[in-house]
Amino acid sequence: RMEGQGSYTLPTGTEYRGALRDGMFDGEGELLFPNGGRYRAVWHRGLPTQGKYTFADGLEYKDKKWHYCDGYDRRFYTEICSGLKPAGISQLTNLDPPKKIPEGCYDCGDGFYNPETRVIVDYKLRFLRNADDDEHEWIIRTCRKAWDETIEQKLKP
Repeated sequence: RMEGQGSYTLPTGTEYRGALRDGMFDGEGELLFPNGGRYRAVWHRGLPTQGKYTFADGLEYKDKKWHYCDGYDRRFYTEICSGLKPAGISQLTNLDPPKKIPEGCYDCGDGFYNPETRVIVDYKLRFLRNADDDEHEWIIRTCRKAWDETIEQKLKP
């Protein structure tokens, strides 16, 4: 079994770096996700006892009093850091410009979803997962579609 300091890469590409005991995460360690996010935590017998998730862009998740992109402040993190665009030029995602969605697909936040195959792939088109019925319905109802029309605004000099 794995013991001491080390690293372990899961089949999903997520990597754990830190303390291991009896084959489990135990002590200080972090999970490094393929999308660039990371979860630093203190682990006990494979379960986190306390930890902090940081998104790839540096935004830190807070489990209490989380006000990011809520009903009162709808700005993306990049807008908070860099400021809003002029009136009439909307930023559709945290990435600007947003990723081009393949035809017939949806952008579900961590990749593209094809409703025909019910497969979600990451932004490099690598398999992530199959969507269950609940996720399928949520994506169809709420996510950006490839056929949504966006109009480019040009600023007047």
